[in-house]
Amino acid sequence: MKSLSKILMVIIVLLSYTINFAQIKNAKTETVKIYGNCEMCKANIEKAGNLKNISSVEWNEDTKMATLNYDAQKTNQEEILKRIALAGYDSEKFLAPDDVYSKLPGCCQYKRELKPANMNKDQGMNMNNEHANHDHSKMTQANNSENKNEFQLKAVFDNYFSLKDALVNTDAGTSSARAASLAKAIRNVEMGKLSNEEHTVWMKVLKELTAQAEKIATTKDIEKQRGTFALLSENIYALTKVSKHSETVYYQHCPMFNNGKGANWLSKEESIKNPFYGSKMLTCGSVQETINHQ
Repeated sequence: MKSLSKILMVIIVLLSYTINFAQIKNAKTETVKIYGNCEMCKANIEKAGNLKNISSVEWNEDTKMATLNYDAQKTNQEEILKRIALAGYDSEKFLAPDDVYSKLPGCCQYKRELKPANMNKDQGMNMNNEHANHDHSKMTQANNSENKNEFQLKAVFDNYFSLKDALVNTDAGTSSARAASLAKAIRNVEMGKLSNEEHTVWMKVLKELTAQAEKIATTKDIEKQRGTFALLSENIYALTKVSKHSETVYYQHCPMFNNGKGANWLSKEESIKNPFYGSKMLTCGSVQETINHQ
């Protein structure tokens, strides 16, 4: 009876998979490795990756290989793997946040073999040993690579500060344009080049951060922009805390915004220039924290 039940279950899953795939238009098929252990992992991975009529995932417990079928006009491999990573499962492109992985059932806690790319940056680069034998041109290339890794989020922060300045000037049109640039910068981040700490926070804030930037970009209502900016700033703050910066950043607070509930923002200037009220209450606020990771 147990064998029959298992066979029926497999048939049901295959039928469901076949029906879902048949409904996917512009279908593209790819195979990727996703780490996991058991049948529960299979259920979690496929649930996270599947979107009705848009994407379907079939994961093999033995090979750890997943077959992705998706509508190439509505999604892509990266979006699918991001959702799977947020469910706790590593792939070669996206790693699950540590706290999400740690909450997986014991049977699902697979051996974590992958690390962000720049975790290996010190391999073979001990400058105190055999210094004379080093190829200095290669060392320069390696250092340049480290700098690229270190500043993966620079465009995100730069566009955030430009957006903040536009709100200070109560310029809804410019705010919208800066938010669009911010959304583009977010999409261009190469997650594999982030540090471990950056990667963990990035995975937590990515979905909200993208939605918030796009929301500001699609409205010219300055008050709506400011309300969303308050939420976006909290996610930017989380990233700022774990990222390196070439200059000091100030975490500032407005006690009046949102009917007295208050709101925070980040600035490269210590002096207060309030993005929530602009010229109406330009200097209203205070510095809550000074962040310097140079």
